[in-house]
Amino acid sequence: MQKLLSSASNLQVLYEDNHLIVVNKRPGDIVQGDKTGDTPLSDVVKDYIKIKYNKPGAVYLGVVHRLDRPTSGIIVFARTSKALTRMNKLFAEKTAKKTYWAVVKNNPPKQKDSLVHWLKRNPKQNKSYAHIKEVNESKKAILDYLVLKKLDNFYLLEIDLHTGRHHQIRAQLAAIGCTIKGDLKYGADRSNKNGSIHLHARALSFIHPVKKEPLQILAPPPNDSVWNACC
Repeated sequence: MQKLLSSASNLQVLYEDNHLIVVNKRPGDIVQGDKTGDTPLSDVVKDYIKIKYNKPGAVYLGVVHRLDRPTSGIIVFARTSKALTRMNKLFAEKTAKKTYWAVVKNNPPKQKDSLVHWLKRNPKQNKSYAHIKEVNESKKAILDYLVLKKLDNFYLLEIDLHTGRHHQIRAQLAAIGCTIKGDLKYGADRSNKNGSIHLHARALSFIHPVKKEPLQILAPPPNDSVWNACC
């Protein structure tokens, strides 16, 4: 299966106004440029704005947060520096509520639970290791999960994050024997054909940084047989 990456013509826009643009990231999209040299999603969104609004010159776009490349779901960009500053504050103060969906191979020990680990990042491996007790240079990681649905061969979990650590959901679920489908890095027995993992930023709610109105955004998961069975 070939990767379908986002472009200015196929961008999945979930919300858009003069201050913010929220898109549904496809698996394989990279949010910001890195050493791969691949076109980042931020540039794709700039192109979309430039074309749609016939904007001359450079388009301003601020990156509010990121998602791992093989994951999918909600990404917020700021269209003004004022919106970026205020969104950064919202995320830093954890007043924006993020909900994820994850498809895992094994049934978790409990129907719902809070997981607390200490995560230590290994930059060379681009991987985080979950420890039950605090270790040197580790950071506390907390999430809540709920088993939403039993599929034929997998389980659909809903996850609410209390902290935002590197590879947090991937590492914490792997630590309880519930590796995400396709996530070879954290112990899956096989990869997904398109290089994705079945982790999706499903919902985001926050107070609009300028309008001061509550916003609730929902992102449909990618179109594949497993995700389709979840909805």
